[in-house]
Amino acid sequence: MKKFMRLAIALLMVAAAVSIAGAADETSGEGTPLQGLARVESFVYGAPQSGGLLLRLSKVERDLFGMELPGTLTERQEALENFVEQGNANQPSFIFKVGVAEWVTLRRVNPAQSFEDRVVNLELTLEGEKQEGALSARLERILTKLLPGGVSATQVQAPSGTVFRAKFVDTLTVRNVEKGDIVQLELDEDYIVNGTLAAARGNRVYAQVTRVRLPRSFGRPSEIGVEFTDVEYLDGRLSPVLIGPESKKASELDKSTIGAAGASIAGAVLIGPVGLAGGFLIKGSDKQIPAGSMVYVETAEFKDVSGYQISSAPEEGATSEQSQSPDAPQDTPPSDALEPVTY
Repeated sequence: MKKFMRLAIALLMVAAAVSIAGAADETSGEGTPLQGLARVESFVYGAPQSGGLLLRLSKVERDLFGMELPGTLTERQEALENFVEQGNANQPSFIFKVGVAEWVTLRRVNPAQSFEDRVVNLELTLEGEKQEGALSARLERILTKLLPGGVSATQVQAPSGTVFRAKFVDTLTVRNVEKGDIVQLELDEDYIVNGTLAAARGNRVYAQVTRVRLPRSFGRPSEIGVEFTDVEYLDGRLSPVLIGPESKKASELDKSTIGAAGASIAGAVLIGPVGLAGGFLIKGSDKQIPAGSMVYVETAEFKDVSGYQISSAPEEGATSEQSQSPDAPQDTPPSDALEPVTY
């Protein structure tokens, strides 16, 4: 009976993927087939795989669906990419659904991990052991237990000037970074728009190293310049971010942030429109930006994103954009666990 249920779920996933591919615009793909497949492999396994296109495509289809998809090479490629990243009107993307499952279970998401690791972690947390079979069927089984009513996406609008608090994942020093390196931070709180979770604790913020200088003669300190680029939402979409007027205000109110140049990171200098646009320059000793250091960033443009409708009453002091809806499905956590952004 269990095998039959898993096969039925897998078939539903395949049908959804093929349906998505059939509805996709011919220009929806990005780059070459190998580039698109490498991106999907990075989601599924954590890194692109080796070998020929057909063998790699067949492997990721079997691991996701338990079988190869029908259709031409192009149709299969489009179905796979859209299933993972886009979804459709009736079926959210795999990125969105695994994020919802993690948030309901763990109160955070782990997008830096592979789908394989994320599903296994959910199984171990909920069931105590790793399961077998296609990843899509295993995730659907988890979601059926967590959210019997199913998972749907709600469209929300994140305006420009939306402020996020993020923390550095790794320690940055002039010894371990180079100009041009991409740096990852993660959100330290959930972002909730009118009762809908648009971005969750653990979603990533990206930055780029723009300047690295070793300590120089006459006591001149070392320097690291960082410019923020994007924030990641629950559905995997990215939106440009920077350090602007709203994030500077938030920094001034929080003495633990880089912007406040607290005891842990003395000498941080925020740079506005001039110099490092929307970033900062920090001077000091070799250990310059410790892992866990906080910083506020803000969105540079308006963005439509897919969010997860949650349940709770608005918190006192929350703005209308950042408050939580009192209308509630019963499968969501209590309001005191949500911790929305309330600047």
